[in-house]
Amino acid sequence: MCGIVGYIGNQKATPILIDGLLSLEYRGYDSAGIATIEKDGIQVMKDKGRVKNLYELEGINNLMGTVGIAHTRWATHGKPSKENSHPHMDNSGKFAVVHNGIIENYAELKEFLVSKGYTFLSQTDTEVIPNLIDYYYNYGAVSVLTDNKERFLGALKSAVYDLKGSYAIEAISPICPDEIIVVRKDSPLVIGKGNGENYIASDIPAILKYTKDFYLLEDNEFAVVTRENVRFFDNSLEEHNKALKNIDWDANAAGKDGYEDYMLKEIFEQPTAIRETIGSRFRLGEKCSFDDIEITKEYLSTINKIYIVACGTAMHAGLVGKNLIEKLCKINTEVDIASEFRYRDPLIDEHTLCIYISQSGETADTIAALKLAKSKGAKTLAISNVIGSSITREADYSIYTHAGPEIAVASTKAYTSQVVLIAILAMYFAEVLGSCEKDEIETLKNDMIDLPAKIEQILDNTKPIEEFAKKVYTEKDMFFLGRGIDYSVSLEGSLKLKEISYIHSEAYAAGELKHGPIALIENGVTVIGIITNPKLVEKSISNMQEVITRGAKTLIITNQILPNSHFDSVINIPETNPLISPILSVIPMQLLSYYISKYKGLDVDKPRNLAKSVTVE
Repeated sequence: MCGIVGYIGNQKATPILIDGLLSLEYRGYDSAGIATIEKDGIQVMKDKGRVKNLYELEGINNLMGTVGIAHTRWATHGKPSKENSHPHMDNSGKFAVVHNGIIENYAELKEFLVSKGYTFLSQTDTEVIPNLIDYYYNYGAVSVLTDNKERFLGALKSAVYDLKGSYAIEAISPICPDEIIVVRKDSPLVIGKGNGENYIASDIPAILKYTKDFYLLEDNEFAVVTRENVRFFDNSLEEHNKALKNIDWDANAAGKDGYEDYMLKEIFEQPTAIRETIGSRFRLGEKCSFDDIEITKEYLSTINKIYIVACGTAMHAGLVGKNLIEKLCKINTEVDIASEFRYRDPLIDEHTLCIYISQSGETADTIAALKLAKSKGAKTLAISNVIGSSITREADYSIYTHAGPEIAVASTKAYTSQVVLIAILAMYFAEVLGSCEKDEIETLKNDMIDLPAKIEQILDNTKPIEEFAKKVYTEKDMFFLGRGIDYSVSLEGSLKLKEISYIHSEAYAAGELKHGPIALIENGVTVIGIITNPKLVEKSISNMQEVITRGAKTLIITNQILPNSHFDSVINIPETNPLISPILSVIPMQLLSYYISKYKGLDVDKPRNLAKSVTVE
């Protein structure tokens, strides 16, 4: 959550900083601000509200500095306000910082600083950081140093040593006007390399238009960024070299490209994202291949359980993956929510494979769950959309979707790409193990190759979905029903509706309807049923008849031939293998949520209280 941007070069920093913040709005925030080094010291411009409001602040156009830092804040400690917005400065005005994350021991640090004569202007945890830097700069062991640059770096290192929690920090000072110092722990930070200028951000898309060459910071790693170079230091301030990575994303992919909203654009990008994710990982008549991992039959034969661990939409992708792995590989697979997995003492050992899914690769609970599994001797495999993200650097193996930047908070193309990649992984495991008939896998490969074209068929006729959305957008409650893998995807449909329309919705396994949920069905309530498995058509229709009898309005998403059962609306989708049917059946649900949100006049891309990347626990 929150966003960080930094710039040092020869251009005016303010436009670049604000442009970067605008690119990070999808992360979620309630205030924004920038700080630049001017001739008369540090100048801070900040306020609650949207990034665009910064343009209206008096004096912002007079900022001429070529070194600056910027931030979009999501309120944790202290309500949204100008005082609580970042950047924050120390009492003397010598140091300014922006910070993503949470300082868990800020109260005791604040008490210590108050005892030393420091005063505080905000309720944030972040304000302790610049004051700690000032304290150690003036009174710590580094205060005897005569080189201001070494003294500044040493003071930040001493301050960070006191912090408990997570952080990505940018710090500037007129004492060292030609550098920005950064450090991270459990919160993402990247440095983009330019020509005579360098960029800093919490996410690659924020600075993708300026460079495709990036340094990816590790935990407890410091960097001193100047116009010409970047120097890296470990936690003991020992200098070391670091490889530059080229991120081959199209900068235009982070724009709306003529679409009204990012979410709509990303829904329509799914055929391309799936083609890219399939890539060269399999061809008909050939075995699946992963250049980035090498898992042997001997190892897989020792596995007695697979855990798939994730949060939110990624967890729903994992539920589909469970069906694929168990069907093709015959290995017991369990799906767990990362925030729960960590605290229930899961049964893990060297015979366990743990798969972790995170679009950003920075989800705090998922990373912590991965570290737990490694400590118990399990092998870990990460699935992410971001090369070099924290989760991929922690895992034993990493594989990537190729969905491109996903900006809208509500995930669409990341979900379908994750399901596709897990399906390929399941086929790969099955081929290594010899656990499945070759013809069955070849048939599944054929169906997967056809997925992009079938999604395009759905996207070519969105009118019926939009018309149904117009009928129901004022409702307060909706229900999603499905059996088997259709239940897994109904959970994702329900989540999408909650996220961007603020309508209360629930997803239930259709067979559970009579065990309680049917008490909630009354005249006029909307129930959405997903029916894609030919073996479960009759039972699914029976469940839908039960809600029709009680006055429910019904929408059916199906690729089966259904008898005339008095459904209000039926959305037909192309037929495919039931194991991968969620990749098609989720598309109408994504569109339904989108159109409902639009009819309600809501901000589709930035729903309230939500952020794209949840980097705090």
